[in-house]
Amino acid sequence: MKLLITIIVYLSIIISSTSFGELTVRYSPPESKHDKRYVYFLSLLEIALKNTQDTDGSFSLEMSQSIMNQDRAIASLQQNKYLDVIWTMTSVEREKLLLPIRIPLLKGLLGHRIFIIREADKEKFFKVKTLTEMKQLQAGQGHDWPDTKILQANGFPVTTSPNYEGLFTMLEHFRFDYFPRGVPEVWEELKEYSNKSLVLEMNLMLYYPAPIYFFVNNSNITLATRIEKGLWIAIDDGSFDELFYSHPSHAQVFKLAKMEKRIIFKLSNPLLPKKTPVDNEKLWHKVTNHLP
Repeated sequence: MKLLITIIVYLSIIISSTSFGELTVRYSPPESKHDKRYVYFLSLLEIALKNTQDTDGSFSLEMSQSIMNQDRAIASLQQNKYLDVIWTMTSVEREKLLLPIRIPLLKGLLGHRIFIIREADKEKFFKVKTLTEMKQLQAGQGHDWPDTKILQANGFPVTTSPNYEGLFTMLEHFRFDYFPRGVPEVWEELKEYSNKSLVLEMNLMLYYPAPIYFFVNNSNITLATRIEKGLWIAIDDGSFDELFYSHPSHAQVFKLAKMEKRIIFKLSNPLLPKKTPVDNEKLWHKVTNHLP
């Protein structure tokens, strides 16, 4: 009898240990070798999972071997193939397809859009003072990005491409006038494409509420709950803000983007779901500027 009890206890320990140890979270690789946007999100995901390690078990992060654009990544996650989590801007449609963790990973900063332009066009953009003048210029965006629909819904002409990296070449070759980028993205991109005659426009900014969330498969409530719990721990203990404000791609933003001194055009976001936590001030970064 003693032997039987010992065996049962031993097996229960093994099963428990194995179930905890088997959590592998697969994520999508960057869209190109120059795409560094994933580094911050991966760090935040790791913090969330580490914060819940004592209660939910150990984990490992594994990059999928398949490079995917946003549409393909969403489809793969829907089918439980290749991916367990993605990070992307939310929309009503996306929250129907996938399970969102409604904590804005960039504190809404992605909705503050500044422009990569051709160096020769700096004077042309400096002369823009009104929204009507802004809409005379052609923007460039990914064909499956929510930003594309947001800009079009607000009356902006947009040229699209299925290839993220190709947008920089298209801008260089006069296929459109400017490439609106979230302020956390632009510095690394200008560094990566320093061989092109592209610069940051310093006078204008578009703003629309555009939270980017972690998403998981609709059936993966366990992972969603764990990530949300871990993120809230990070918010409450200050480590979320510490990472957000100190991360190299963000620290430069607040020093160099000079958002408070720009002309800001406020746009509507028709893709914004009703459950977006817009009233929870601790989740958002606010630019101290009077939006027109």
